[in-house]
Amino acid sequence: MNHVRIAMKQAAGLILGAYRQAAAQGLLPEHPFTSAPVEIPKDVKNGDFASTFAMQAAKPLGMNPRKIAEIICAQAELEGSLFSACEVAGPGFINLRLAPAYFAGVLQNIVQEGGEYGRSQADKPEKVMVEFVSANPTGPMHMGNARGGVLGDSLAEVLARSGAQVTREFYVNDAGNQIDKFAQSLEARYFQLMDGEDSFPFPEDGYHGDDIRELARQFYELHGEAFRQTAEEERRRELVKFGLEKNLAKMRADLAKYRISYDVWFFESTLHETDYVKETAELLTQKGATYEKEGALWLRTSEYGCDKDDVLRRANGFYTYFAADIAYHRNKFEQRGFDRVINIWGADHHGHVARLKAALDILGLDGSHRLEIVLMQLVRLMRDGEAVRMSKRTGKAITLADLLDEIPCDAARYFFNSRAADTHLEFDLGLAVRQDNENPVYYVQYAHARIKSILRNLERDGVRCAENPDLSLLNSPEELDLIRELARLPEEIRLAARDREPSRINRYVNNVAAAFHRFYTVSRIRDAESEALRDARVLLVRCAATVVENGLSVFGVSAPDQM
Repeated sequence: MNHVRIAMKQAAGLILGAYRQAAAQGLLPEHPFTSAPVEIPKDVKNGDFASTFAMQAAKPLGMNPRKIAEIICAQAELEGSLFSACEVAGPGFINLRLAPAYFAGVLQNIVQEGGEYGRSQADKPEKVMVEFVSANPTGPMHMGNARGGVLGDSLAEVLARSGAQVTREFYVNDAGNQIDKFAQSLEARYFQLMDGEDSFPFPEDGYHGDDIRELARQFYELHGEAFRQTAEEERRRELVKFGLEKNLAKMRADLAKYRISYDVWFFESTLHETDYVKETAELLTQKGATYEKEGALWLRTSEYGCDKDDVLRRANGFYTYFAADIAYHRNKFEQRGFDRVINIWGADHHGHVARLKAALDILGLDGSHRLEIVLMQLVRLMRDGEAVRMSKRTGKAITLADLLDEIPCDAARYFFNSRAADTHLEFDLGLAVRQDNENPVYYVQYAHARIKSILRNLERDGVRCAENPDLSLLNSPEELDLIRELARLPEEIRLAARDREPSRINRYVNNVAAAFHRFYTVSRIRDAESEALRDARVLLVRCAATVVENGLSVFGVSAPDQM
């Protein structure tokens, strides 16, 4: 249940109803107002919700805004509502204070919903695909993939918890130029193993990493020289098959360790095998959107607001990655029926966005609106104020596997989701492993562990608390501030989904932890002033633990019971 949204809607209704009642009594001029703005002020000392309705109504009504606000507050019918007071502040702000029943209702709802608290239902669930990571299968996953993995997984989660039907997908680029280079690189290392480093020329644009040497070694150990005399095409096909199987298995294992699982692994090769890429290019031609130049087939993307035209089919007859990408997204919308597709891409793909959307628009798939691209900025790893580029273990560029060998998965996921995708991220490796309140993930997890310790100690000492305590006893500023934070989880998830910014959940759980620590600093639990207050506070901290755990689970971070 989204308590914040319900209260905001009710506040707007109260203000609008009070205005209409005042107008019917001749206290205010008539005007066809249909809504009243309501917001949560930064400082709740003057009220839990505030409205600028009176100031916005001043001009059309020809009256002083404070006078309008005073009349509306006098007419507001609060009995039976979530509010206990309607007050005027400053030049005409209308402030509403929440009633004790609201705070009690929040806690009762958290107890009722438990692990489901924070989820919402949609009247018409949107069918959404989130495609993320989609790392080149010819090599290990890098820091961009590490950040994109958490951002994509967390975005998929807030969308799902907001009521969408979400599919997580990994697009495997197992066709095209990079696979040709992969085959040539493996072949060269295979022959060099048999005949020596100088026996076989290595392709200038090949993949030079040690991972290629290792794959070739494993292939040689399995097959020996059996493929020495085999036809080049067959040999390369078997090398690629072997290499991709090994690399994809490693990717799956690394992603599982990273707590990421996919609903679908989609292989680019299937688009070519079924002639779907060719068919898509022909459809674009039928739309009059292509032309031939020097034997190549071009798409007229410059006529659709893009900076240049793009090649669909090269002069040698091979279709480009762009053509395959258009076909892939046509498959998402046309064949699999997604209402919306969201891709997490690196910022270096910026120029590709408009051209892909234009191609989908040409095909009548409304790519301008149904396809969303979240462009992700770079990550810079830091240690002791210095940039880190090489792994201590391998001496090579740091991969996702290297990172997870050095820091806990919880820290990696927390830090990578701590900033909006369009901002550069400096990842402090030293901070990520610190066990103090300077480390944000430790700070939040410690709040959960502290609550669990409190509850364990009470249980150990045989303290029995009432199942339905008197929650009206929770009325101190610290108690009410904590409940206000707990009430916000469903709304924070909704906003994170709406704005495509799951990082706001990081900030939210940090705020919950801070509110709990403030409460715990001034509030006794076991030795509360009365057993009734003790029982109410026990239920409050149980709810806080639930919300922290639910919030952390949005971006795949655990909530330990002890630390």
